[in-house]
Amino acid sequence: MARFSYFERLSAADKRIYLRSDALREVAIPDPASLRPLVVELEAALEAGKRVRTAKAANTLTRALCKQLRAPPVRVRVREVRPSWESGELHGLYTFDQGDGEPPEIEVWMRTAAHKRVVKFRTFLRTLLHEVVHHLDATIYEMKESFHTQGFFARESHLFRQLMAETESASETESETESGAGEQLSLFGEPRRKR
Repeated sequence: MARFSYFERLSAADKRIYLRSDALREVAIPDPASLRPLVVELEAALEAGKRVRTAKAANTLTRALCKQLRAPPVRVRVREVRPSWESGELHGLYTFDQGDGEPPEIEVWMRTAAHKRVVKFRTFLRTLLHEVVHHLDATIYEMKESFHTQGFFARESHLFRQLMAETESASETESETESGAGEQLSLFGEPRRKR
């Protein structure tokens, strides 16, 4: 199994976390069909360009998904225009539990940086699920770090396929197309897939 190049720069403890993450390839949703109406509502809210409605729908879907996966709750905040810099733009962000009594938080942005257009729904949902996987890593998998590994991206895709009721081949083709659309700087100084 191929590893990302930053693996060699990790400490021994972080390498163990990375390898554990890489080995986890699926997150089985007990009843994905029951979540699909929530996905439809999220799509309608996003396509209407309504931030508050989109935030409500994103929180409802995420709460229901976490409940099925027996993960603790996480708050979702939907922001307007993606922050950007010379080499990329931020799609989503997960903030771990800070120990202050506040729940962990997911932030996702609904408009592109360049043209301020509402992002495509599939991209938005993938970003939301990407941040949910960080949440699952930190909570139910009890990882002290949530590294971007091949297994991490496989878990993200597996959640997406279940919620969209898609086969792997159709989803993987879409994922490869989107992942080539832009890169975001890694915490380790190398380009990586969008967050």
